[in-house]
Amino acid sequence: MATKQATVDYILDQLASLNGVHARKMFGEYALYFDGKVVGLICDDTLFVKITEGGKQFVGGFYQEGFAYPGAKASVEISGDLLEDHRWLCELILITASELPLPKKKK
Repeated sequence: MATKQATVDYILDQLASLNGVHARKMFGEYALYFDGKVVGLICDDTLFVKITEGGKQFVGGFYQEGFAYPGAKASVEISGDLLEDHRWLCELILITASELPLPKKKK
């Protein structure tokens, strides 16, 4: 099931205070970018954020692993009330991006 554009627009609106956050369509789903890094995926109308140590600590008791698609690495599944708290969501994305390496340059 492909993600609805309205879901992507809502998530981007929640993250609007982060300059440079954007989503890119890939195979009917979306990659979420911040600071030049893929920080998560939006699949089946659900946000999946890459797992980092700082992100796990920040999420705390709300930590729930999920898989964006069959065969994908585990991610932190963000849904429901957590998506509605834009400050919390922005902080999670900032923490995640700070711990991820920059993508390797293509030759």
